[in-house]
Amino acid sequence: MKYRALGKTGLFVSPLSFGASSLGSVFRDIDEKEGINTVHAAVDAGVNYIDVSPYYGATKAEVVLGKALKELPRDKIILSSKAGRYGGDLFDFSYNRIIKSGQESLHRLNTDYLDLLYLHDIEFGNYAQVIEEGIPALKYLKEQGYIRFFGVSALPLPVLKKTMEETNLDVILSYCHYSLNDMSLLELIPDCINNKVGIVNASPLSMGLLHSNETPSWHPADHEVIRTCKKAADYCSTHGEDIAKLAIQFSTRNEQIPTTLVSSASVKNMQKNIEWMEETVNESLLQEVLSILAPIKNRTWPSGKPDYHQKVSRLGGEYL
Repeated sequence: MKYRALGKTGLFVSPLSFGASSLGSVFRDIDEKEGINTVHAAVDAGVNYIDVSPYYGATKAEVVLGKALKELPRDKIILSSKAGRYGGDLFDFSYNRIIKSGQESLHRLNTDYLDLLYLHDIEFGNYAQVIEEGIPALKYLKEQGYIRFFGVSALPLPVLKKTMEETNLDVILSYCHYSLNDMSLLELIPDCINNKVGIVNASPLSMGLLHSNETPSWHPADHEVIRTCKKAADYCSTHGEDIAKLAIQFSTRNEQIPTTLVSSASVKNMQKNIEWMEETVNESLLQEVLSILAPIKNRTWPSGKPDYHQKVSRLGGEYL
């Protein structure tokens, strides 16, 4: 497996990385041992970056991952967690809470440092608090050696862009913006290059839109997006292919996107994802699927508090 540089951090990450949300039984109840075995299988196959959050499963994902990490060489793993989001509607980006959260994550993960720590889903917080308290807290944790690098995660790209402009971030985590149906993350690449900010992409399946199964009922995409993605998935099925395979291949092959997070608590599925990434892309099928998805290309959905449309407008952009 070839590894790619993550901005100015000096870290080199696998193109496909392990999103540990599944370890918190976010998508289905999992057996703890199965989750641990999946982490080990991913690392054995060359995956070296793992991301988690105390929000996933109300800290369960961090606890299970911590047990898995006990049996792995810590210096071979690039480990990230998040702070600021602790429940569906529970957000706190205050200085003291971010510091405490980071230290709590270290304890659950059985490590004395994190390679990366993000402020989690900052569009749900008070932007002034994120900048004036959350970022300084991350800087303190970095100065004290608890973390090596820091960043933010969000869905709205204008929020990531604005935060990069106002702070000295090491990395950003974006999701659902570099996949078959939405490639708008590419618009941030020049800013990231200029600021030497590393890019972590997540959810190449667009939270279940690009899958042969039915789209989850909770998905926030509009009906046309859901219907068009289902049409593309059905087209792949009629040609003997899985759209999830095509989506993972597409998201991981662009070398300007250092790594893409994929979550699974199944050894079989994780191994399959890695095998897919390494196979040759069916270029003709890819172009046909992109053509089907063209009418809804780069169409996203709102994220944040009810008044966040106005906030984003004040930041100088719109939802991309």
